[in-house]
Amino acid sequence: MKKAILGTKIGMTQIFGEGGKVIPVTVIMAGPCTVVQKKTVETDGYDAVQVGYGEIKDKKVNKPLKGHFAKANTANKKYLREFRLEDISALNVGDEIKADTFAEGDKIDVSGTSKGKGFAGPMKHGLHRGPMTHGSKSKRVSGSMGMCSYPGRVFKGKVLPGHMGNKKVTIQNLEVVKVISDENLILVKGAVPGIKGSLVTVRNAVKA
Repeated sequence: MKKAILGTKIGMTQIFGEGGKVIPVTVIMAGPCTVVQKKTVETDGYDAVQVGYGEIKDKKVNKPLKGHFAKANTANKKYLREFRLEDISALNVGDEIKADTFAEGDKIDVSGTSKGKGFAGPMKHGLHRGPMTHGSKSKRVSGSMGMCSYPGRVFKGKVLPGHMGNKKVTIQNLEVVKVISDENLILVKGAVPGIKGSLVTVRNAVKA
């Protein structure tokens, strides 16, 4: 069964497993998420639920969203995401999705926005340096990147200097080590993308 939840990356720590083995884990505050809208094949052409996560001040919400939350009779939410699940019959508007949706041993995929590294030049962003000897004056610059008369152009997709990081990244097949349901915490083995306090999406693994 497909499962999904929104959460906040708290940070990394370590716990002790069987035999005293140290396990590095990322702590995620997962939910609680509120079902704000339910979409069905009859009304929308597909089955999905829209969930909201995080509180936000009333003055920061525009009128259309205020009406949307009022119709669902829920508090204003900072983030809205839509999940297409296999069976949404058990979910209704106003229901909460909590961390105990997942259990110890589950395989999950975690998506987030990677750390932004600012502008990166040719040496750090995928290009090779120039010659270091024989009077070279282009040691740390990109230099020529075209070719001879044919095809005489730079191919699309070539890595060039520019913004590094700050992209959506998904880490697959992570393992849930522990779920602390009363505090809505999920402990995931390994690292997940993003800075502390950033939004992450936790789904059951598609390749498990």
